[in-house]
Amino acid sequence: MLRSPGALAGLWIVGLLVLVVSSALVTTIGPSGLTSGDVLQSALARVSGVDSGLSRIQEGIIWNLRLPRTVMAALAGAGLALCGVILQSLLRNPLADPYILGISSGASTGAVLIVVLGIGAGAVGLTTGAFVGSLVAFGFVLLLAFASGGTTDRVVLAGVAATQLFSAMTSFVVYIAADAEQTRGVLFWLLGSLASVRWSDVVVCAVVVLAGLVVCLLHTSELDAFTFGQDAAASLGVNVARIRLVLMVVTALVTAVIVSTCGAIGFVGLVLPHAARALVGNRHRVLVPTAALMGAVFLVWIDAASRTVIAPQELPVGVATALIGVPAFVVLLLRRGRTR
Repeated sequence: MLRSPGALAGLWIVGLLVLVVSSALVTTIGPSGLTSGDVLQSALARVSGVDSGLSRIQEGIIWNLRLPRTVMAALAGAGLALCGVILQSLLRNPLADPYILGISSGASTGAVLIVVLGIGAGAVGLTTGAFVGSLVAFGFVLLLAFASGGTTDRVVLAGVAATQLFSAMTSFVVYIAADAEQTRGVLFWLLGSLASVRWSDVVVCAVVVLAGLVVCLLHTSELDAFTFGQDAAASLGVNVARIRLVLMVVTALVTAVIVSTCGAIGFVGLVLPHAARALVGNRHRVLVPTAALMGAVFLVWIDAASRTVIAPQELPVGVATALIGVPAFVVLLLRRGRTR
């Protein structure tokens, strides 16, 4: 476990280099003959304003197809890992993440209501619908959990119920109102897809995820206090209600933006915070940026694998993360059972 400032700084520098190199390598994957040198050369040419020497087709493949998708994968991975850290700290439950607690399902329902039923007549955007859906789902989880006792295990059980409820609502809306074309597109999107990402989506997601990261970094001491329970946090001078509200809204907003752009991608917020804790410990001042960085690298490579494992077809990203996340979830359950 890394604790010294020098080791942590070295870890973050190496992580950033790995993210940059991974992004360059992943951008070359596909039937175009591009190399990582071409990607870096094109990026340097954009910055300096000189000619990259690549054809217009190659430039278009890099800047209009692959690079926005790769950057979005990094942002989505960082955002979901960040949400997992927040929820696991606030709820004091190692099994909490946006997917398991139904936030992703609620965001999916809100987005599908906009896409399929046209609620709002164009006045309400996809992200707004997903945000409202995520808030409704999370409010339902908290209401159900605290009405039944308020323990952390009840929160997870309420999240499972919310996931099933909002997934059923989404399926019902698609079944009764969507045509065949909408059904195929929506179902593939709900399983997680980065295929149609544009730079405008990347910009929105980058603003929200980076803002969420800054908010969390400003509240790392409060998150440390929450790991000892609400009463302990209050005794240390933490305004429990205000901090919880702020961080819950951040979680809902980040999840909503990611779901509205990439679909429901599960288990990233569950697995990566635990991997980061094993590396740097429980102090949120170092845990938050480490988990975000690891989540970014993780999802970049998962997306690359989803594009190639059954090529020329594409495996939904949510399916790929579930294949890794479910075994990790089982391991966490077994470990919790043995420590009781």
